[in-house]
Parts: sequence; C-alpha cells; structure tokens
Amino acid sequence: MSQLISRPGTIVSGGCSAASATASDGSLSPRELVREAARRGVRVLAITDHDSTDGLAEALDEAAKHPPLTLVPGIEINCDVDAGEVHILGYFLDYAADWFQAFCRAQREERAARVHRIAARLAELGVPIDPQEVFDLVKEGSAGRPHIAQVMVNHGYVKSVREAFDKYLRAGGPAHVPRKKLSPAEAVAIVRKARGVPVLAHPGLAGKDDLIPGLVRAGLMGIECYYHEHSAAQTAGYVQMCKDLGLVATGGSDFHGSQSGRTNPLGTPHIPLSAYDALQAKAHEAERLA
Repeated sequence: MSQLISRPGTIVSGGCSAASATASDGSLSPRELVREAARRGVRVLAITDHDSTDGLAEALDEAAKHPPLTLVPGIEINCDVDAGEVHILGYFLDYAADWFQAFCRAQREERAARVHRIAARLAELGVPIDPQEVFDLVKEGSAGRPHIAQVMVNHGYVKSVREAFDKYLRAGGPAHVPRKKLSPAEAVAIVRKARGVPVLAHPGLAGKDDLIPGLVRAGLMGIECYYHEHSAAQTAGYVQMCKDLGLVATGGSDFHGSQSGRTNPLGTPHIPLSAYDALQAKAHEAERLA
C-alpha cells in the first residue's frame, strides 16, 4: 500500500493507498505510482505496502526526479482483533534494520501460507484457484487477499475485487481464514522500536475505537482521520480525538491503482499540508524516545 499525505492547490491528501504490483496489492509499480502522484501534483507521498518495504528503493529513486514531491518511507501491518482486523501504519521508520527485515519476512511467509489456506477453502466452496496464480501476480513482496480476489475475477467467479471480498474474502466471510495473530499493540511496539511513527489506519472501517486509548498507552502516535470512506462526522470526531490525545491527524486515499477495483482517486481526500509538518514532528519525537 501507499499512503498519500498531502498535495498542493487546495492542499489535499491521500491515504492508505496501494502502490506496487511487485511489492504490495496495488496495480502500479513503485515508479509508476510516483510518476502518477507527481502528475497529479501530490506533494508528499508515503509508500506503505503490506508487510514489505521492497518497493521503497525504486520509489525513492524515482521521487528524486520529481521535485517538489517528497517521499516518506513506511509500511502497513495487518493485525487481528476479536471479530475483525486493525491496520497499523508506520512512517519514517528505520526499515533497513536487520531485525525489522526479519520481521517483515516472517509476516510475508505467513501471508503466503494464508494464500494456500484460503485457496483450499475456496476449493471447498466450488471456486478453485491455483495459489501459484496469486504469487505470479506479486512476483515479490506480500501476497494477500486483493491478489486472490484478482485471480477470482480472472476466472470469472466474480465481476470485481469488491465482489470477491463482499461474497467470500471479508472478515467473517465463507473463505476468510485466520492468520498467525499479531495484536495492534505489538505492531505499535514494533514501529516504535524501529524509531518510526505508528498510526492507526482508517479506524472508521475497523469499528474498534474502544482500542484507541490502550494503543495510545502502547505508543500510538497518530490516527488516519482523513479517509474517503469516513463520513464528515467521523473525520471531525477523529481530528478532535487527535487534539485531545496529542496525536497527529493523517489522511489516506487507499489508492491501489485503476485495476484494483477501488474507485477512489489518487490524492483524495483533501487534508491540510500541516499534517505532514505534524508527522515530521512526531518522527523527531519517536527518534528521540527510541
């Protein structure tokens, strides 16, 4: 995934977007994503692929060719909670550390094993897929449910990625299978250990706001307030929560590319560029406290 923080004009932002067909669950390569962001006037783009930083080197190299675009290194970590999932974003982290890369590899290995488990469940449901088809879409990095959904579309089992999730792959769906559990607090601790800024992704989707106070005690430093599926009331509520708790309010578009089945455009919703300044301040704090 990739995370858009802000762009000029009316000062907008994107959010938890996906970026790299070779390192995440998006349909654009890292270079293509950076070029598209630059074309749209994005000012700050953070690559937050699932459990992988493999796309960062390529993206950083391309971003250097498109000033004033700034690229923020990041990651998105999937976590399990009762009857659902919570995603933790990490920004400005020391992603090259050996221990952190070992963690990412372990996460990706579990994701690959989960692909096989989901494929077996789909076969039981009469919609068989070959796990290798899923891995062929990724080639490197993290395979996940969006790739499985795309293979299902390719086979004609469903008409869209969204339909695959709604009918089969969503949490609680007939083809949903658990993975090795990682708690949100553990993910926050991992990002903080890597001297990064942990941010709760799209909380309006998870519906687990009761976890936020505990995550703040665990070291959470921000909430993704500006998100295309948040209502105006939710956005305002999360922004106020950030003010009350001393957190940074970030934003995300969840852009995965035009072939992903997600229709929100790159660089939306609009958020203030000051969010990036606040994120930088939190990064300095995280570095100081690590």
